[in-house]
Amino acid sequence: MRNVVIGFLGSTLDVGKKRRWRPTVSLVAHDDFTIDRLEILHDAKFNRHAVQLKHEIEKASPETEVLLHVFNLDDPWDFQEVYGKLFDFARSYGFDEDREHYHVHLTTGTHVAQICWFLLTESRHIPARLIQTAPPRGDDGQPKLEVIDLDLSKYNALQQRFDQLSRAHSDQLKGGIETKNASYNKLIDRIELVASNANGPILLLGETGTGKTDLAKRIYQLKLERRRVKGRLVHVNCATLNGPDALAALFGQRRSYSGQAGTERSGLLREADGGVLFLDEIDELGLGAQSALLHAIETGRFYPLGSDHEASSAFQIIAGANQDLRELSAAGKFRPDLLARLNMWSFRLLPLRDRREDVEANLAHELDCSERELGIKVGFNADARAKFLRFATNPATTWPGNFRDFSGAVRRLCTLAPRGRITRAMVDEEITSLLHDWKISSADADLTLIKEVMGRRADEIDPFDIVQLAQVIRTCRNSTSLSAAGRSLFAVSRGKRKTTNDADRLRKYLQKFDLDWEALAVRLFEQIG
Repeated sequence: MRNVVIGFLGSTLDVGKKRRWRPTVSLVAHDDFTIDRLEILHDAKFNRHAVQLKHEIEKASPETEVLLHVFNLDDPWDFQEVYGKLFDFARSYGFDEDREHYHVHLTTGTHVAQICWFLLTESRHIPARLIQTAPPRGDDGQPKLEVIDLDLSKYNALQQRFDQLSRAHSDQLKGGIETKNASYNKLIDRIELVASNANGPILLLGETGTGKTDLAKRIYQLKLERRRVKGRLVHVNCATLNGPDALAALFGQRRSYSGQAGTERSGLLREADGGVLFLDEIDELGLGAQSALLHAIETGRFYPLGSDHEASSAFQIIAGANQDLRELSAAGKFRPDLLARLNMWSFRLLPLRDRREDVEANLAHELDCSERELGIKVGFNADARAKFLRFATNPATTWPGNFRDFSGAVRRLCTLAPRGRITRAMVDEEITSLLHDWKISSADADLTLIKEVMGRRADEIDPFDIVQLAQVIRTCRNSTSLSAAGRSLFAVSRGKRKTTNDADRLRKYLQKFDLDWEALAVRLFEQIG
């Protein structure tokens, strides 16, 4: 097995004037530790010293191959920068543990670099042992070399620091809101890992108002802090790109295309160079633009309108969609190859009705935002707060606009609050207004859904039953089993019954309308099949 050592050029010890002991040179002075390949990382400004050091080592140990790697750091004491660049170096290295033993030389480099070496070897991103060298001591005159025992119990503080950084990034993605929903917190932790470590497209799915746009902005900010991107965030509302100017807006336009002065456009893809292109509502993008966009995403190259020469842009993609893209693809309204490209990392955001334990934390957040906007302290009277929370967390409150409706309600209450106090009467009035608006907006949608399922038999349904039956149909379509749908629909009343057979209760309800679970579940199975 060949021995390979990787380490930094010592900008002080290896390069300085006092060269009685030079740690990188001393590596090849040990008869009991032969080095077949020595790889030295160095800043470009020390290139002359690195080349000189290479010649000295090859002269002292002709059997040692010396490879130099330019490794520039803007700030060698910046933990995130050093760790990120060493992580990228490790990922691209191509370790061959069947033929080579790897070692990391800890003596050179900043303390931050040493910590990062520890973390990367501990996590096996670098499959190596750590070695430490020291100047000669005593009468033997031999430099010291020690293989370090990586006892993880000794380095708990380092791991805790890394864990704290990861938690801080997760909190950033949540907007500083202390959420309690386990599924949502798990989703955010996964997004943090992907945003920090990968450049592939990120697809955010979910109903309108679930926070896709805000989350996309926070993902971009995290990527910027982790140096995954350097450019800006370009937000594109794809619903506005279905006219004749859609391609020009995306890819740019040369004057020669129209022949008129002032018609030149750089294009949104060019503006996103080095940064992130956020394609909001991508489910509204036309098929023609989808085809051209797919090529640009895959190659980073595209033709501006009126140009015979390709332009290039290195951008990362975040896309958001309200509708089910697999359904649209099956219906021929969304290109399956574009969906496959965007679906590298897909995350579905939960609606507010499935995150009721987070209502109180989001209420506190909205109050803070309102106070900053209005410049005054705003709060609820005790009875008003209790009434609003009961309404907001009630399973019967569907929040069709999700956090957008929730935020709007709180902002209205704060703006109209006399002397900054929200009263019970104000809450009652806001609840009445919300219910009225939801009833009007959902009536047609509910009837349309029931007609889709029941055909002409929908005309035989009493208006009293329309809202309830529509909710049951939607729940069945979005549940993995009859029992799961029953648990969701009977979440409150089931606790008051002696026997809780939710599946049987739901089956009997559906039979009243000559419906069954299997027929309603077909759509779900088609989505995940």
